[in-house]
Formats: sequence, structure tokens, C-alpha cells
Amino acid sequence: MKYTVIIEKGDSSYGAFVPDLPGCIAVGETEQEAIALIKDAIEFHIEGIEEDGAIVPAPHCNVAQVEVHAV
Repeated sequence: MKYTVIIEKGDSSYGAFVPDLPGCIAVGETEQEAIALIKDAIEFHIEGIEEDGAIVPAPHCNVAQVEVHAV
């Protein structure tokens, strides 16, 4: 499965979260580290959902960038 991951640059780190998996987050010093950590977090999160006997949410979020011209 492929999940949409949002990456945000902070003052001193990068944060990542998965809209389809509430509570699934990771923080890294670099963007690459945040991506590696969120991959691990997704796998761990899904394992927890399955262990609880719940249904793993199917990916349904998508990302688009929209260019706007500020006035």
C-alpha cells in the first residue's frame, strides 16, 4: 500500500504525518530521516491496528500543489 505523507519543515527538524492514519507521526533532523522514520512508523502503526483486530484504513488521501498569485 502507498500512503500519502505530509512533510513539514520546522525551525530545526522535519515532521511527517499520514492523514489516513491519525496519530502516525515522525520527526527527523533531515527530510530523508523523517521519510525513513515515517515509513517505520506506518508499518508499526498498521501492526498495532491489526493486533487490535481493527480494520486498517485504506489509503484515500491525495496531494496536489496549487499555485496562486498573491495580490
